[in-house]
Amino acid sequence: MTEIQLHAFEWIDFKSVFLFSCVFFLLYDYVRNKTPKNFPPGPWSLPFIGDIHHIDLKTIHTELVQLTDKYGHVFSIRFFGLRFVILNGYKLVKKVYVDQGDDFTDRPSISLFEDLFGVNKGVVFSNGYAWKQQRRFVLSTLRNLGLGKKSLEPSIHLECRYLKEAMSDEQGRPFDPQWLMNNAVSNVICVLVFGDRFEYSDSEFQTMLKAINEVAYLETSIWAQVYNMFPWVMRRLPGPHQKIFILWKKVIDFVRSKITEHRVNYDPSNPRDYIDCFLTEMAKWKEDEAAGFDMENLRYCTLDLFYAGSETTSTTMYWGLLYMIKYPEIQAKIQAEIDRVVGSSRQPSMSDKENLPYTNAVIHEIQRMANIVPLNVARAATEDTQIEEYCIPKGTIVIGNLTSVLFDESEWETPQIFNPGHFLDDNGNFRNREAFMPFSAGKRVCLGEHLARMELFLFFTSLFQHFTFSPPEGVEPKLEFRSGATLCPHPYQLCAVPR
Repeated sequence: MTEIQLHAFEWIDFKSVFLFSCVFFLLYDYVRNKTPKNFPPGPWSLPFIGDIHHIDLKTIHTELVQLTDKYGHVFSIRFFGLRFVILNGYKLVKKVYVDQGDDFTDRPSISLFEDLFGVNKGVVFSNGYAWKQQRRFVLSTLRNLGLGKKSLEPSIHLECRYLKEAMSDEQGRPFDPQWLMNNAVSNVICVLVFGDRFEYSDSEFQTMLKAINEVAYLETSIWAQVYNMFPWVMRRLPGPHQKIFILWKKVIDFVRSKITEHRVNYDPSNPRDYIDCFLTEMAKWKEDEAAGFDMENLRYCTLDLFYAGSETTSTTMYWGLLYMIKYPEIQAKIQAEIDRVVGSSRQPSMSDKENLPYTNAVIHEIQRMANIVPLNVARAATEDTQIEEYCIPKGTIVIGNLTSVLFDESEWETPQIFNPGHFLDDNGNFRNREAFMPFSAGKRVCLGEHLARMELFLFFTSLFQHFTFSPPEGVEPKLEFRSGATLCPHPYQLCAVPR
């Protein structure tokens, strides 16, 4: 065989292997992601990457609403290896999540989340029997520790006082309130879970909060999507996705250390917090491993409560201060109502809520407009079922797009405008709206809803009782967001001037 023939043979052989590999992977992608019969329609997907070329991940929540014009209120999309059914509009989301709630109580199998939060661990991402037992236990324990009762108010009042002192120390100078708000809100859940609060000067705790914030941003990045498609490869490859695990390890180590401290001085007859109560419960369920009352799951459940209790409410408050410096006339009306009803000699309490309808309406409108969990937390079909005229196989990921609910033009008079009047009747009394669904709905509704509502009201009224907030001189506030697991404002500064 001549040298030219040998090179030709090598080239042909390389081309054959390359072409065979391409055909194989295309067929693999087609078979793996073949659309089920009578499945909701959607955009034309490319092999492997799915619909990523159609949609900007930074504005995905609004772009999914726009796709309803072409595909209707229920359609499907695919990102890399995952296929999603998207629900849009209040009526459809309520019908599926509430009326068909039993069919959609599972969480889907997503590689990144399973590697971060464990497989069928914790209370947010677990399923079936384990989820039912853990959710029941969390709700009953938090109630016993004061959630929904007046006994929790003094703890929040104390944190309000510390927060006001920290803001007063800024002496009216411009500062970014994000980490003060984050620390204050997180301390409330920390008292319930860990039995103690953390000083705003605690550098270790500040590191934890910043790690949580960054993970919430990174876990929806393009690298995270690639991870979900090729987890067996991405686990071993360096890259930006590895930062998620580095940050999360800091949070895990922090929680692990707190559990270790509890075990040293644990007194079964006098439980101090959630961790102590869990340790007590472990003895009752030692014969039933499936219920999840073990040391490993204690870590994951504690992580869930710490993560969720630190991130979402503080982000809502961060938005709230931004909206108030954007709309000073609304801030002034809140302060006038608080002055009239509460005065300045005592702290606002939950008993004042009924007599502060305008303030309550503003808080609700902040939650609606901030839309901090725009795509909800994904759910999965527990069995073969149906949505409208479409067949939904068991395990299909379903997302009720909360953006389409909170900005539904058929439910809100001025959906794109910040308007507290959405929550006021003609006589100025507060009114509930069925389409107000920031905590989701159905059997997977946010289990921290009552705590979040209490925190938002008490922190908000306390701050505006004592301060007037304004942007730094010459700065126009911008309502721009950074997209991640939550929608968070871009960093901004304000001035807190004592009243």
